[in-house]
Amino acid sequence: MRTTFTTRTVEYPADGLTMIGHLALPAGAGRRPAVLIGPEGVGLNDFQRGRADALAELGYVALAFDIHGGRWFTDPQEMLARTTPLLADPDRMRGIGHAALDVLRAQPRTDPERIAAVGYGTGGAIVLELGRDGVDLRAIATVNATTTGRPGEAARIRCPVWAGVGSEDPIMPPAQRDAFTAEMQAAGVDWRLVVYGGARHAFHHPPVDQDVVPGVGYHPRHAQRAWHDIVALLAECLPVPA
Repeated sequence: MRTTFTTRTVEYPADGLTMIGHLALPAGAGRRPAVLIGPEGVGLNDFQRGRADALAELGYVALAFDIHGGRWFTDPQEMLARTTPLLADPDRMRGIGHAALDVLRAQPRTDPERIAAVGYGTGGAIVLELGRDGVDLRAIATVNATTTGRPGEAARIRCPVWAGVGSEDPIMPPAQRDAFTAEMQAAGVDWRLVVYGGARHAFHHPPVDQDVVPGVGYHPRHAQRAWHDIVALLAECLPVPA
């Protein structure tokens, strides 16, 4: 069977750590549009690596970036001890996002003028902060991350924003979703919010053999629907040349 993409590990500094990202490259030799992929709070794992591979199969250069220096947290309390202060510090999140974006932009196959960002949970908050920092992205998609930013900074977002969240997500409840959409609307952002009925937090992620925080659960139908919505957003805002 013909190989349609190749992958390799990339190491780079960010947040005082050595990050270990997963780069997926489509077949061919020319420049292609690129997608940055941010993981949920537990860290980068095979799920996001697989998403990068799937996007490479579609013709994108894709980098699944790291947020914990190669660590994958199996203890929810240990994970929260790291992510809670991170999520409260927009500048730290932007630093992590910019470091990964620099790696992606530096790839010879990347068209640096045509980049989008997709993020899950903590990774979604990070890509939103890149938008609030005025980064020139073609699209931003987040799952389980209807997070708000510092007052007025959403006006610097320069691309469409798509957000997906479960209706039964206690971590991103209706009040948080309302605050997010009010922020986007006041800033004049081209935004969309999809609420997936009956889904909980991290509904996109297949079950893992470890303890998880309350309110987390996999919803296979909505996981597939959310992925289709993300791919459709990329096709609209960042089409791959024929």
